[in-house]
Amino acid sequence: MKIFLLGAGGFIGSHLIEKILRTSDYEVSAFDINVSRLEKFKGNKRFTCFQGDIFKETDYIRDQVAECDVVLPFAGVAMPSYYLTHPLWTFELDFEQNLKVVRMCAKYKKRVIFPSTSEVYGLANENILMEDESPLVTGPICRMRWIYSCSKQMMDRVISAYGFEKGLQYTLFRPFNWIGHGLDTMEDARQHRARSITQFIYDILNRGGVNLVGGGTQRRSFTWIEDGTDALMIILKNEKGKADSQIFNIGNPNNNYSIRELAEIVIDEMKKFPRFADKAAAAKLNIISPEKYYSGGYDDTKNRIPSIEKIKQLGWAPQVSLRDAVRMTLEAYHE
Repeated sequence: MKIFLLGAGGFIGSHLIEKILRTSDYEVSAFDINVSRLEKFKGNKRFTCFQGDIFKETDYIRDQVAECDVVLPFAGVAMPSYYLTHPLWTFELDFEQNLKVVRMCAKYKKRVIFPSTSEVYGLANENILMEDESPLVTGPICRMRWIYSCSKQMMDRVISAYGFEKGLQYTLFRPFNWIGHGLDTMEDARQHRARSITQFIYDILNRGGVNLVGGGTQRRSFTWIEDGTDALMIILKNEKGKADSQIFNIGNPNNNYSIRELAEIVIDEMKKFPRFADKAAAAKLNIISPEKYYSGGYDDTKNRIPSIEKIKQLGWAPQVSLRDAVRMTLEAYHE
C-alpha cells in the first residue's frame, strides 16, 4: 500500500508515519510546508518527503494522488489561538484546500481517510457523543472559534456526499484531545498559542504557573497519541472493508477530566523529575477570563465524552491512562 499524507509534519501525521514505518510494510509519501519533524525518517526506503505549500503545489499534489492507494489530507489548523485570530485562513486551509484534494481523490478513485474533529459536536448537550446520532451544534457567528468546527463539518458532509453520489471510498475519524510529546512546539507555548499539556509544561517552567481559562472547569476526554495511531492503523488496514463510509470517534472516555485536573496531574508528575521538581512545587494555578486570554471571539463546550462502540467493533480500545500519558510526555521533554 502506498500512502500520500498531507500535513505529515504535524502532531498526528508525524506520529502516524513513525508507526507505519515501524509496524507495517506500507510506503509513505509525505507532504508539508514544515518538515523538521520528518528528518528522522529520511533514509528509510519506504519514505519520501516533499516540502511545499498546499496552496501552491497543486500539480505535485495531483500527481501524488494519482499514484497512491490512500490519501490522508491531514493539513489543517487545529489550535484555538489560530482560528480565533485567523478565521479566514482557517477556513481556506481546513475546507478549501482539503476540498481540492478530495476532489482529486474522487477523480482518480482513491480512498480518503480524513481527520474530522471532536469540535464538530460543538455545544451539543449530550452525555455521550455518538457519530451517527448526536446533533452538531455550534455557537453564534460572532464567536470565531466555530469557524474551525464548521469547516471540518462541511468537509465531513462533502466527503460523505461524494461517497453517496460518486462512490468515493472514505473513512472519517474524530480525535478526542489526543496528547503526547510534540503536540505543539515550545515556541507556540511562548506565544500562548499551544494546547493544554504543552502550554502547561512551558508555563510551569517559564512563568511560574498555569493559566486556567474560565477556571478550567471544562472537561475533555484525553487520548494518548499512540492509542490514537493504533486506531488509525486498523482503519488503514480496513479488513473486510469495515471502515468504509464510516465515521469513528477515537478517544478515551475513561480519561475524562477537567482542564484544572489535567493541570494538577501535570504539576504532580513534574515533581517526580529532578529537572522539573522545584518549579513544579512552586507552580500556581491562576484563573483567567477567556476574553483576557484569547482577546474575544472565544466560546467553549463544557464536556466531551465520546462513544467508542463503533471503533471497538474493529478491535480497538484505548489502553493508556491520563496520568501515564502525562508521565510519558514529560519523559520525552525531560530527555
